[in-house]
Amino acid sequence: MKKFLYWLLPIGWMGVIFLSSSTPYEKQDVKPLLNNVEFLRFLEPYLQPISFVYNQSVVSVDHLGLAGFLEFFLRKGAHVGVFFLLLYFLYIAFRKTTELSFNRAVTFSFFITVAYAVTDEIHQGFTPNRTPYLGDVLLDSIGALLAASLLTVIRKYQMRQKSLH
Repeated sequence: MKKFLYWLLPIGWMGVIFLSSSTPYEKQDVKPLLNNVEFLRFLEPYLQPISFVYNQSVVSVDHLGLAGFLEFFLRKGAHVGVFFLLLYFLYIAFRKTTELSFNRAVTFSFFITVAYAVTDEIHQGFTPNRTPYLGDVLLDSIGALLAASLLTVIRKYQMRQKSLH
């Protein structure tokens, strides 16, 4: 029973992701909050020259306003961070409840995280005013890859420290 508890965190986190994808865009809009944060205005001249296209939409201060531009990066950063954590939580659950090697635990965690990212984007397509986008799956996968890479670096460091003692 105790081993089951290690799975509550990744499963619960998947639930948080599911609920977030079920929420219409308007209910997650942080632009009004960002518009009220006056000290962010100093960023505008530095961000003004930045302009690019993401999912067939122009992302720039001119096009979205400062709050919309900042919100874009908050949202995309959330994709990376949320799936970084999902991989980490899955890895911990695998390591604490199975006999999988480090490499297999990281690999299984990575593939499950990416598979969940795909299903999350599909699910998002059924939410009002939300659209699935392959680019977001790529961001989610980058978050998973960063977590897997960090775990690998930490593991190598620990192994090196162990061999020195």
